[in-house]
Amino acid sequence: MNLDDLNPSQREAVLCIDAPSLVIAGAGSGKTRVLTYKIAYLLEQGMQPWNILALTFTNKAAREMRERIATLVSPEKATSLWMGTFHSIFAKILRVEGNRLGYDQNYTIYDTTDSQSLIKLIIKEMNLDDKVYKPNAVQSRISAAKNRLILPSGYASVREFRESDAYFHRSMMPEVYNRYQERLKQSDAMDFDDLLLNTWLIFKHNPEVAAHWQERFHFVLVDEYQDTNFAQHQIIKLLTDQRQRVCVVGDDAQSIYSFRGADIDNILHFREAYPEARLFKLERNYRSTQTIVNAAGSLIRNNREQISKSVFSEKEVGNPIALFPAYSDTDEANIILREVLKAHRAGIPYKGIAVLYRTNAQSHKIEDSFLQGRVPYHIYAGTSFYQREEIKDMLCYLRLSVNPYDEESLRRIINKPARGIGNTTVGKLFLSAREAGTSVWEMLKAGACPGLNAGTIARLKAFSDMIASFHECSKTDDAHTLALRVAKESGLQDYVFSGHEPDDVSKQENMQEMIDGIAVFVQDSQEQGLGISISDYLQMASLATDFDRNTAEKDADQVNMMTIHSAKGLEFPVVFIAGLEEGLFPSEMSAEVPRELEEERRLFYVALTRAERQVVLTYAKSRFRNGRMEFSRPSRFIREIPQEFYKASQSASGTSQPRIEQRMKPLRPQNVGGGFVPPTRPFSPPNRPTTSVQPSVSSELKVGSAVVHERFGRGVVQALEGSGIDAKATVLFENAGTKVLMLRFAKLTLQ
Repeated sequence: MNLDDLNPSQREAVLCIDAPSLVIAGAGSGKTRVLTYKIAYLLEQGMQPWNILALTFTNKAAREMRERIATLVSPEKATSLWMGTFHSIFAKILRVEGNRLGYDQNYTIYDTTDSQSLIKLIIKEMNLDDKVYKPNAVQSRISAAKNRLILPSGYASVREFRESDAYFHRSMMPEVYNRYQERLKQSDAMDFDDLLLNTWLIFKHNPEVAAHWQERFHFVLVDEYQDTNFAQHQIIKLLTDQRQRVCVVGDDAQSIYSFRGADIDNILHFREAYPEARLFKLERNYRSTQTIVNAAGSLIRNNREQISKSVFSEKEVGNPIALFPAYSDTDEANIILREVLKAHRAGIPYKGIAVLYRTNAQSHKIEDSFLQGRVPYHIYAGTSFYQREEIKDMLCYLRLSVNPYDEESLRRIINKPARGIGNTTVGKLFLSAREAGTSVWEMLKAGACPGLNAGTIARLKAFSDMIASFHECSKTDDAHTLALRVAKESGLQDYVFSGHEPDDVSKQENMQEMIDGIAVFVQDSQEQGLGISISDYLQMASLATDFDRNTAEKDADQVNMMTIHSAKGLEFPVVFIAGLEEGLFPSEMSAEVPRELEEERRLFYVALTRAERQVVLTYAKSRFRNGRMEFSRPSRFIREIPQEFYKASQSASGTSQPRIEQRMKPLRPQNVGGGFVPPTRPFSPPNRPTTSVQPSVSSELKVGSAVVHERFGRGVVQALEGSGIDAKATVLFENAGTKVLMLRFAKLTLQ
């Protein structure tokens, strides 16, 4: 091992082995290198590998560190290290010590699915409403309690839990938690959170056990310390109480997982927990250009709660940040497509490009733009828009509305949301249809369901009557009107909007995005004289889904699309960050809460520092939400990056951008952009486009006129034809290409 491979800050952090140490590692500063060299140095100094404990958050991180250490020392020593994720290491300890809590050494570990299944059973046994006590919400609450080291006996004493449970009408949560723990114990099983909770319980209440493991681990190292929760911090404290030989590495500026229980105070106040701790700062960024590093640094300095550092880069100055305002979210998606193609033509492979966004629902219009432009992409650590559960459910309802004989769609949603038609009933129904040589739909219409009781037959008839009514409406309603009817009358709207957990909110945003997307489809099609029925929409959606699926299977060179949370730890030559608007990023819910606003800023910092060579920022002046166009303002984060780091890129109007300070007004919180429709608020009815010619516009239009469309942006009239209600204009838009628009529907403004 050659310590000359390290820069001075890295070397200083590696050599500190006689005191607690906090290593603040800025983005791209080589924290993994410090950890691996430090472990190798400890081994060179004579420490035995089994006396070193290294904790990570992912198996991948542990594996990569072990492989690097093997090259620095020896594979044998690397193999003997106690290195792995928190859960894997504590599970190993519990195999030895779990008997102190009454567990066998071969106890079972329940994964998330097992856990939810048990919770669902308990809710049923207690005769509780599973729409109120949703298994995933109950599991999330129990997990939060365990990560705060709160047992069932102490649950009710926590004011935060009491108030939240009262708001969501879950007064029986303490009993549900208690029964859940009892059933786990009866099954000689632990869930993932028990691996932390039970390790802490054993160490806390058995000093001799804690002393044994303190003696075993002479040195403890922790990666990504800013992501630790209260339980992890407390266990580390117990393990290192005797020797105080602990090194934690992380970056408070990249703490973005509070919704998972991560507590930034663990890293901010580390030196209070370990008064003798030494602080090391890794401030040289090896990943990004000077422009990107300096811009990110300027942004994050707006946070009050942080450990100050001056991250710098010795790479080239690099390109300025590109900022593109867009007229609408549709225009934004087209701008991203244009700039991606431009980067690709300049030699950047698609896989070297990432498009990041705050919420999953934002992917929809960008995906549609890529599909139309035939740009290959994949959703990293997620699912493409049309493949998401709630979207597929809605698509199946819409398909049945057009074609009630579609048995695959029928099978998927006949009991979704639950209407008392279980798998056994569905199996009998399909079997009877096969035996009778007819379709399931014909049997449902006729009410001919042999072997089923009267109550079940009544429920099947109610379902078939509903689908039949949708089918009739599909013959006259436009796609948006029918979609609103289906969402409401099927119960899917209430079902999707009944939850309040982060996953529920994401589903709600996706559902709202789909309904809004159908409204935009109707308006665009109407303006262009195309079909606006649900059949027309489904054809478009099916073709998009098919291209997406085929691309994912065949083309490895794809643009990476992901939420910013999913991007942490990754890097790309070119990074797009979309949707930089107040109410969307920062999110509407965080704008008035200083601590949450600072996490939003850290999230933007993470997004910026994923880029190696180029950052492209976009925002929309309006977004289609709740059935109508809503105006939005640029994110405050744009202004927090000094003007010197931007270039005067072409804006959506085709002119150089003015100075940001002049363009942006003082910010006041307002409810715009990116939010989701509350459960109590139905989807909005469609805005009906005017059916009369806009005389003030159509009479003045001529070939060469510069016009603006609320969704397509700026364009130039190429041709005019027809008159009266048949008048059309061919417009070449800067970002959306050529469109032939019916003037009686098109919302054009002369420039």
